[in-house]
Amino acid sequence: MNKILLVIILVVLLFSISCKEKLPLDKDLTKKSYTLINQDSTRVVFPDNIKGHITVLGFIFTHCPDICPMTTHNMYLTEKQLKQDGISDVKFVAISFDPERDSPEVLKKFAEVRELDFKSWTLLTGEKNTITEMLKRFDVKAIKTDEFKDAEGNYEYSMMHTDRISLIDEKGRLRKNYKGSTINIEELVNDIKTLED
Repeated sequence: MNKILLVIILVVLLFSISCKEKLPLDKDLTKKSYTLINQDSTRVVFPDNIKGHITVLGFIFTHCPDICPMTTHNMYLTEKQLKQDGISDVKFVAISFDPERDSPEVLKKFAEVRELDFKSWTLLTGEKNTITEMLKRFDVKAIKTDEFKDAEGNYEYSMMHTDRISLIDEKGRLRKNYKGSTINIEELVNDIKTLED
């Protein structure tokens, strides 16, 4: 009888350890709120807007020529796979770290071109200071590079930035970070299923 109990305890411990390794982070995001604006120009308080939902969060800017479109597409593919697996209550959030150019209208067009479903997707921008504070909290870097004026005299620039998708649980806790442009979608889907259990 004692051996059976010991085996059960060991199995539970091993399962707990493997889940912990699978989702290595446990950072409470609810201690600080940020007032942002969504693609419909509606004020949103983050992370209050995602409480109660598992959330896949990406950091992007719409003028990005490579990493951000790939990150957004990988989030889209993740949603598609989840729906095929019968999971439709996950939220997808993209936060722009380029508030100077990424107005709500620009974000909405960016989403529509990619056929993102606004029932599950929210794209956010905000005041520069707010975005800067959020980036620090998520340990995301975004630095202007290649600043110039185009032929019409408009100020243009590119951005060097962290390539990041984050997984947040339904309690508003950051559980894992992934490389957004090259993420293993199956890994993210399985991590979401772990949180659903």
